[in-house]
Amino acid sequence: MPERLTIFDTTLRDGAQTAGVDFTVADKIRIAQALDAFGIDYIEGGWPGANPTDDQFFAGVPAFRHAKLTAFGMTKKAGRSAENDPSLGVVLKSGAQALCLVGKTWDFHVDVALGISREENLENIAESVVACGKTGEAQFDAEHFFDGYKANPDYALQCLKAADEAGARWITLCDTNGGTLPHEIFEIVTAIADVIPGEKLGIHTHDDAGLAIANTLAAVQAGARMVQGTLNGLGERCGNANLISLLPTLAFKMGYDVGIPEDKFRELRGLSRMLDDLLNRAPDAHAPYVGDRAFAHKGGLHVSAIAKNPSSYEHIDPETIGNRRVILVSDQAGRSNMIKRLDEIGIAVAPKDPLIQKLVDLVKEREAAGFAYDGAEASFEVLARRVLGQVPAYFKPSRFSVTDERRYNARGELVTEAEARVKVEIGGKCIHTVAEGNGPVNAIDLALRKALEPVYPALGDMRLMDYRVRILKSQDASGAMPRVLIESSTRKEGGPRWVTIGVSTNIIDASFDALFDSYIYHLLKTGTEAQARS
Repeated sequence: MPERLTIFDTTLRDGAQTAGVDFTVADKIRIAQALDAFGIDYIEGGWPGANPTDDQFFAGVPAFRHAKLTAFGMTKKAGRSAENDPSLGVVLKSGAQALCLVGKTWDFHVDVALGISREENLENIAESVVACGKTGEAQFDAEHFFDGYKANPDYALQCLKAADEAGARWITLCDTNGGTLPHEIFEIVTAIADVIPGEKLGIHTHDDAGLAIANTLAAVQAGARMVQGTLNGLGERCGNANLISLLPTLAFKMGYDVGIPEDKFRELRGLSRMLDDLLNRAPDAHAPYVGDRAFAHKGGLHVSAIAKNPSSYEHIDPETIGNRRVILVSDQAGRSNMIKRLDEIGIAVAPKDPLIQKLVDLVKEREAAGFAYDGAEASFEVLARRVLGQVPAYFKPSRFSVTDERRYNARGELVTEAEARVKVEIGGKCIHTVAEGNGPVNAIDLALRKALEPVYPALGDMRLMDYRVRILKSQDASGAMPRVLIESSTRKEGGPRWVTIGVSTNIIDASFDALFDSYIYHLLKTGTEAQARS
């Protein structure tokens, strides 16, 4: 039986400290639910009492099916009892199943940052852990542990023993500054595991020297049995250990049981993309395992060898982690790749169908113009079916216009309104509608629905979930070309979600194209027939 490792995700706490990251409560709940569904053991939701977002998250997050909800906090302040420390009190009342407290283990920090005696610090650790144990599962994060151990190993170890003897289930060794080297991690964790059993030891690393993953693996090899990290390596400064890379490495390369069934690993790429989408970030194409270029092969000996045996140039089957192989060269390779993509979405084509090459050329042309179909599979399917003659003539947009007005009303309040006028042809009839919205995209959506829903009631079940804009060629400043991504879903809770794309120098035009694809995709998936011409 493979040895079990416990996985602790801190995306919602340490990851939230990333510069430029500002999770909403809804974001945090969505990420937490995705982590739980994936099979993560502990999900650190944040620091109760630190900010309103974290307070609302702990008050509103639905119960997990698998993971333990974990609250983060600090050990009590000197001069107060654990029961009378306001900050610790909020953590104790958070309702979380596990309570993870950070405490000082570097004598330098105790002397200078806290300004208390070292004995007082040990008492603070012990009393705080005991208090947490009365409420839930107690955990202790040994802050700056490796720096502290190198400076004063006896005192750093005393801090761990204080937490252990007080009943901490997990004691996590933190490379808080991210500057420790793998061989140092291995040697120190090996020494600690002789005193505190490995089944109680965790590892928490930062990537300031580009070694977070290497240091985590070294700690595991030395005996640590809990791994902390974040999705996509989020975290303050240079980030934390990236669980998206760590999990398949631990499971497939090192043979550990990380508590995630093999078939669930096929969702790994989707989990990574979900976070990028929420943050409105372009995914890292060269990210290990999950990036668009992680299994991309370009010409010559590589392509020839891949055709004979993919393992000749691939360290793992890309499908095991939800990725795919991409051949980047030659018309024939492009055709083969396109046929495979079509097969994956249920479109059967003859290998020699000349329309395949037309589709290959069109996708290349559009991606060169700024489209990115990897992140907008619904638009790709609509495009493919359109080229192959498989999209019914549901409706034809004739023209649209949008006006924005910003004014002060009679009460002196600033009001912004948008009005959209749309003409569409349905079944040979021209329909003209007008709608007002809180913005141009909302107004266009409402005007289109006013025209389409009476004819295609299935569209009433569709809703827009997210709207994102990315700027292409930012050096062009205000003249840059925007790429619009629209995420849609059915109104049913947990229903399917799909993403469509539009690219134009005009952001309204790009938005219209993305909306248009979304409607067509939903009509296709619901099996709706086109309105016959009269």
